[in-house]
Amino acid sequence: MMRTVDLRGTPSTATRFDGLVPRAAYDVSSATAAAADLIRDVRDRGTAALLDQAERFDGSRPAHLRVPPADIAVAVELLDPAVRAAIDEMIVRVRAGSAAQLPAARSTSIADGATVDQRWVPVARAGLYVPGGKAVYPSSVVMNVVPAQVAGVASIAIASPPQRAFGGAVHPTILGAAGLLGIDEVYAMGGAGAIGALAYGVPDAGLRPVSVITGPGNVYVAAAKRLVRGAVGIDSEAGPTEILVIADSAADVAFVAADLVSQAEHDEIAAAVLVTDSPEFASAVSAEVDRAAAATPSAERVTEALTGVQSAVVLVDDLIAAAEFSNAYAPEHLSIQTVDSDAVLASITNAGAIFLGPHAPVSLGDYLAGSNHVLPTGGQAKFSSGLGAYTFLRPQQIVRYSEAALSEVADRIVRLAGAEDLPAHGEAITARFPAS
Repeated sequence: MMRTVDLRGTPSTATRFDGLVPRAAYDVSSATAAAADLIRDVRDRGTAALLDQAERFDGSRPAHLRVPPADIAVAVELLDPAVRAAIDEMIVRVRAGSAAQLPAARSTSIADGATVDQRWVPVARAGLYVPGGKAVYPSSVVMNVVPAQVAGVASIAIASPPQRAFGGAVHPTILGAAGLLGIDEVYAMGGAGAIGALAYGVPDAGLRPVSVITGPGNVYVAAAKRLVRGAVGIDSEAGPTEILVIADSAADVAFVAADLVSQAEHDEIAAAVLVTDSPEFASAVSAEVDRAAAATPSAERVTEALTGVQSAVVLVDDLIAAAEFSNAYAPEHLSIQTVDSDAVLASITNAGAIFLGPHAPVSLGDYLAGSNHVLPTGGQAKFSSGLGAYTFLRPQQIVRYSEAALSEVADRIVRLAGAEDLPAHGEAITARFPAS
């Protein structure tokens, strides 16, 4: 089923592997024009545009753009007790993991009477996107809301597509998760229009603009986030999910195959990649993937993902080459299942989240690891990170100087200002020290 790419003999550097990593045909720019039109429509027509877009793209027109708080309360009460308990546990664990990300305020003494303080200030308002589509994602509610709350964001709005199966309402499990977190501002809107609504506001719906938008979505959501960036902050342009497993001959064949299949379940263009130095292990995993994929209820979707150009079994000379290939790929999810996982980890630089050993499957991170599952895709892990409390924080420097401390550097500031041909800068200093 999965194609094999034999890179044995290829020099093991990330640069050499750059053009050899499998990728889905996913181009955010291809959706830019359509996303721009949808955002413009929302800015021009407000609620009417969002309701029309819901009917057009989601097949149902919501009775209310903003979900009534009473509906959220009912959704909480109707949650399956076992699901509610699982969500509650997820909240506890993600809250603990997010709290560990809070940076401490610091004060640095530069000289006598001269200090620079650094503090971290939350944004005033966040807009969180929870996708619909092929699955239901209460986990994404938790993964978006909890770090924002931990960061201290005072105002949070959630957007999630209306569901035809529920008469144009947001999926009740999504509402239930929001309610458990104390969120009562939820909007039945999806796609690029929803991103535009969060970024610029919808006055006739009482929706105020946000400062930061986070959360995954389809290519139109990603394109819309690219378009509004600058007006608001964003986490990343999330694309199709991906898993890369580094494994050696000692790894458990069934575990590795199950992990590959689990991520292929998300989407037809989800990427599943195994990198190994053992041809025998590669063959065994391929056979087990065929069996497991055929047996899963989402077999058709899984099969399409695993046979796509974005998925492959990659053979390399050794685990050093495997790590270099992974760094070139910069996977959203990296699973390391080798005899000495920590030794491989030491060579890893680029990954959204890393799962070490046979008992830390990626599915654990999707729900109850305590880590966040909103992660960079498409190689963006080379320069960006997953969602966390820090996503909603801004560092600010506070400068405190006494008269004596300023006096010590006054002449040098004046000289630097003159060198830059900015005399008024120097005069702002000398004004404080008139000639006696």
